[in-house]
Amino acid sequence: MDSGDTTWMLVATAIVIFMHVPGLALFYGGLVSDRNVVSTMMHSFVSLLVITLVWVLWGYTLSFGTDNGGLIGGLEYLGFNGVGGEAAFGTYTIPHYTFAIFQCAFAAITVAIISGGIAGRISFPAWILFSVLWITFIYAPMAHWVWGGGWLAQLGELDFAGGTVVHILSGVSALTAAIIIGPRYEHLKKKNNPHNIVLFLIGAATLWFGWFGFNAGSALGANEVTALAFANTQVAASAGGLSWLLIEWKVRKRPTLVGTATGAIAGLVGITPAAGFVTVLSAIIIGVLAAPVSYYGINFIKEKFRYDDTLDAFGVHGLAGIWGSIATGIFATTSVNAAGNDGLLYGNPSLILHQVTGVATALILGVVGTFLILKIVKLFVPLRVTEEEELMGLDISLHEERAYNSTSESIDMNDSHVS
Repeated sequence: MDSGDTTWMLVATAIVIFMHVPGLALFYGGLVSDRNVVSTMMHSFVSLLVITLVWVLWGYTLSFGTDNGGLIGGLEYLGFNGVGGEAAFGTYTIPHYTFAIFQCAFAAITVAIISGGIAGRISFPAWILFSVLWITFIYAPMAHWVWGGGWLAQLGELDFAGGTVVHILSGVSALTAAIIIGPRYEHLKKKNNPHNIVLFLIGAATLWFGWFGFNAGSALGANEVTALAFANTQVAASAGGLSWLLIEWKVRKRPTLVGTATGAIAGLVGITPAAGFVTVLSAIIIGVLAAPVSYYGINFIKEKFRYDDTLDAFGVHGLAGIWGSIATGIFATTSVNAAGNDGLLYGNPSLILHQVTGVATALILGVVGTFLILKIVKLFVPLRVTEEEELMGLDISLHEERAYNSTSESIDMNDSHVS
């Protein structure tokens, strides 16, 4: 046990939770219409509550329990049984509690990312039931395969902080859910502009801040790899944001704040699987190229196939995650992390094959698993709200709350309380 490692990991865990709520909630909430701000934020907030309890009860043990045939974890940690203040797994220098809750924060935000693809139309009961089933049957197996000693880890796939487990899995699941649930009634009929770019930027900045805990925390200690992942996170985000700005400036003749911030997020997604395995110069390249990958996905692929990925969960997380995972197989080097592997540029082309296998696995699991889960959910509750509820706005129709009240409404409410 090491007090410095433990302190850093407690801080990193708190930062990752902070990037979820309020970070992701503000990021998504600022992008939707003012009729769906509360409902969109509720998706993020409720996923944190639900997944935390599921994680303690059975999610953690399925992900990190003793390996069973490379497929799933054992049940020895059911209900956090055997999870205590001792060194995690007898090998890490941090308490088992800390490791388990750090991984809980990852699981929770992964589910919340999916909500970006189906915001503005999924029913609230369906979202809660979907969250429980998805974390159990999709996230937990994938986390075990990559991080819990499962078959992808045995194969040699590298995923430092969640390229396959978090971003590709959530991105492709969001796209699948968007297609199955169907587009918003007003999709393609009118342009849906962000209702509050200030909220969006605060959310984007909070995500960036939280990503230091996300990536650097994945070193599971305070050491040279932590510092490397921290540095790579910063430069990849900056490279991604600047790359998007220049693309937009060239294509649209003017750069936008929403686009530039989205590019930074794409850079962060791209570097996530590679953060502790590549040099800083490689991180710049990964970030620079993550932006056009996402830009093309959002502005061309989405437009061509006309699917309604509301907040571009697939365009940013899915596509940039795919690029980052493959890029890890190109740029990884043991010169910066002996626990990793050398990639294509360092004489080991086989790592590309391992990375592509991980990407393909996440894609197949996300598509098939999400499709089946939504079909099961539909047996018990409606998947989407009614047309009337959607057009009214989910804030009022589902939650009876408005994100903003006018001055006259506030005065009326105060007068009613006085009377």
